[in-house]
Amino acid sequence: MLPGVVGVAVSPHGAFARPSCKMRLLAAALLLVAPLGAAFYLPGLAPVSFCEEGEETESCKSLIELFVNRLDSVESVLPYEYDAFDFCQDKEEKRPSENLGQVLFGERIASSPYKFTFKKQETCKKVCTRSYDPGNSADKSKLAFLKKGMQLNYQHHWIIDNMPVTWCYDVEDGQKYCNPGFPIGCFVTPDGRVKDACVINSEFNKKNTFYLFNHVDITIMYHSGKDENWPGARLVMARLRPQSYKHTDENNLSCEGPPMEIPGEFTNKLNLVYTYSVTFEEKNNIKWASRWDYILESMPHTNIQWFSIMNSLVIVLFLSGMVAMIILRTLHKDIARYNQIDSSEDAQEEFGWKLVHGDVFRPPRKGMLLSVFLGQGTQIFIMTFITLFLACLGFLSPANRGALMTCAVVLWVLLGTPAGYVSARMYKTFRGEKWKTNVLLTALLCPGIVFADFFIMNLILWVKGSSAAIPFGTLVAILAMWFGISVPLTFVGAYFGFKEKPIEHPVRTNQIPRQIPEQSFFTKPLPGIIMGGILPFGCIFIQLFFILNSIWSHQMYYMFGFLFLVFIILLITCSEATVLLCYFHLCAEDYHWWWRSFLTSSFTAVYLFIYAVHYFFSKLQITGTASTILYFGYTMIMVLIFFLFTGTIGFFACFWFVSKIYSVVKVD
Repeated sequence: MLPGVVGVAVSPHGAFARPSCKMRLLAAALLLVAPLGAAFYLPGLAPVSFCEEGEETESCKSLIELFVNRLDSVESVLPYEYDAFDFCQDKEEKRPSENLGQVLFGERIASSPYKFTFKKQETCKKVCTRSYDPGNSADKSKLAFLKKGMQLNYQHHWIIDNMPVTWCYDVEDGQKYCNPGFPIGCFVTPDGRVKDACVINSEFNKKNTFYLFNHVDITIMYHSGKDENWPGARLVMARLRPQSYKHTDENNLSCEGPPMEIPGEFTNKLNLVYTYSVTFEEKNNIKWASRWDYILESMPHTNIQWFSIMNSLVIVLFLSGMVAMIILRTLHKDIARYNQIDSSEDAQEEFGWKLVHGDVFRPPRKGMLLSVFLGQGTQIFIMTFITLFLACLGFLSPANRGALMTCAVVLWVLLGTPAGYVSARMYKTFRGEKWKTNVLLTALLCPGIVFADFFIMNLILWVKGSSAAIPFGTLVAILAMWFGISVPLTFVGAYFGFKEKPIEHPVRTNQIPRQIPEQSFFTKPLPGIIMGGILPFGCIFIQLFFILNSIWSHQMYYMFGFLFLVFIILLITCSEATVLLCYFHLCAEDYHWWWRSFLTSSFTAVYLFIYAVHYFFSKLQITGTASTILYFGYTMIMVLIFFLFTGTIGFFACFWFVSKIYSVVKVD
């Protein structure tokens, strides 16, 4: 665990790795149910014990299986299944059942022919041989695909005992980085430029040549149960080092000598022999519960970013204090002054925000669309809050694969009722009468846009043969969840929303709308909206860098404690920025605040999109039209969700503020 972040960066092995006060509360609650079981572990994360051959029992096995996941690349958004490449296949392939989150993220886990016996060392053991004949068109296309994988730096992701097999190497400043993946191979360009992993060996120097990593040295480390109260040993670390060897004699493998070269021009027959070596090491200083820590500690950029994150939080809190102080002091003076004027003879000379009291609650134009957005935004807000809270408790850690996405989707489906209720209640408050249209739009508009975008992205992935293409059965299941659970729940919420009385306003609305005076540049709608999004974006952009890295650069995201803190600060900042600008507009006698309050904070989503474009061009090396379309397609889904979420926060903060200030002034 990183120093000074106890209880904030949660260990992937659940809530008991490093207890914080939240976790102590959880632990206390669990102690009440302790008699029900000998030990508590997060679902699917119970430890497995391994014994030497001949000493197996029901709770202790000797066979260690290596599973393979999809291969991905930072240069392409298209992941591929292990089987798509011509690697060694398991004769009796097993596929563990995958949850919805794993399927949506394109994870495809399968068994592999790499199988080890606990504590049995192997040296240069052959797995299989692959032969390629230039006269055979099938062989040509298989080898071409393998070369393309090396050219785009596709990475293997191997798993032993639900733990990534890592490749650790030195980076700048004497730091060690442990990558949960390793490349298929590497490529030296025709002009002699050494690409990607080819820098690790000076022998990889021949122009227009591919070097295949056809051998792996695997080291499995275990924590012995000799001095503990459990049998055998538990695996705490699996590391490997990819190597390239040209095996000339298949019957006498030595795993030394020149590297395995694949020439750029495929003219002669080619044999690729895949081999591995495995060694076992006892490592009793690493506990099973904290076995992921070494990967998280070595993540690039993490050590540098703590100061930046804290700096960002301090700035935002300082700004929040300023905003709150200005509003409270100025408002206090305004209210005292207005109430004094009321009791004096100059009651006719009203000015400032009190002047528009007869128009401030006039229903907005396009009230239907605004109410639909507010319903959807409420649904997203509650879903995000619960998901992040569970992630903070360690339930949605990287070890629990796909749990984060599964949790978010299930919560979104189940939260149709608040969406329907908020939308219906606000629409009724806006004096709308087309309630059927309102209910249908709340249930179908925004999810429909997301699903259409998602479906187009899926078609591209399917055409390209990527593993991220969602199977037809899963698409049907998502549609069934949407129409079978989410839509009916939205109808239920809307029914209760329409049964309620409209929200009562503290002042009456005049029959004739008042004319709005000429506005200065800063109180016009557009400049206010553009300025309103800067402050909330300022507090999230560092976390945004980490999140985009985890999605597109395939790095693990585990700082849910910080993310939850930033989420709370985002709520405060969106609310305060909107309220402040709303107050200035009302003082300028402009009473069109409904839509403006929504758009002021939701403009943060526009900055998010601009940042995503900047990230694409400055940080990613993505090539190809399909990958570019996919990147922006998925980014648009993120932007829409963020637009609804931030807009809803700003709107309700402003609604509460306006209702409050007009309820405390005396109006004739």
